[in-house]
Amino acid sequence: MRDPELDELRAKVDCRTVLERDGWKLDAPESTTHAVKFRNGPAQIIIVTHEGRGWFDPINDQRGDVLALAQRLTGGNFGHARRALRPLAGIAPTLTPTFRDRSQVAPLDAGKAWSRAAALQPGSQAWRYLSGERGLPAATITRANDAGLLREGIYGTAWFLHRLADDAPAGWEMRGPKYKGFAKGGDKALFWIGQIREARRVAVTESAIDALSLATIEQWPEGTAYVSTGGGFGPPTAETFARLLPSSCRLVAATDRGQGGDILADRLRELAAGSCAGFGRVRSSAKDWNDELRGRAE
Repeated sequence: MRDPELDELRAKVDCRTVLERDGWKLDAPESTTHAVKFRNGPAQIIIVTHEGRGWFDPINDQRGDVLALAQRLTGGNFGHARRALRPLAGIAPTLTPTFRDRSQVAPLDAGKAWSRAAALQPGSQAWRYLSGERGLPAATITRANDAGLLREGIYGTAWFLHRLADDAPAGWEMRGPKYKGFAKGGDKALFWIGQIREARRVAVTESAIDALSLATIEQWPEGTAYVSTGGGFGPPTAETFARLLPSSCRLVAATDRGQGGDILADRLRELAAGSCAGFGRVRSSAKDWNDELRGRAE
């Protein structure tokens, strides 16, 4: 069941306030109205979005809500985050100048753009990237391609489709030999392969390549759906999970090793407590599931 206090903390505590109280410094020249940059020394950067409700780290692609931010700063679990955030509820950030507003990113017509993009072809640049550098077997690539989940971008970049609960395209992860990102103007919802609505087990990773890697390692067991959040957990992701997850399924956090993976696993544990029959976690022996898959092939 949902925890009312956690929902209240998400609504009432501003990420900018949390960073200010932790000693982070505002980088006003590099900030905009919708993306406020904070620094902690020369190497650590966090950008706050959604009017203080979300954040991301542009260096390692960690992101989340204010609870995830508190966990990152304290190194603790949801209980530690809860205690740290309670005194900050309703407190506005001290530094609230009006930033220049750079040109807005136009919303992406994801359905139209996806339908116009080229499907992968055996031997294409993106296919060779997935099979060579990423070590995915041809059978796995073919399975995802036949399901309509892959497209070919420029410079050998593979696209992995994120969908909403009604199967409508929302955006796509982009991975290639020289590029890593997400479709500009699109929304991170969920990438999934398998019959998620009827699944007995739903394994959640942080990238589509990891989802396909884990499925390959586990040899595609019947009744399991493999999912990627794309490293995020914003409103489209939460809503899609809420509408898709069968109440009878076991939700499995197959997240990366490290703090980012632990934060997402805690969020999934909370989600499972209110909507699923059980929760578990599986960890790769390497940093992530694609590293493990490639290691097994050596």
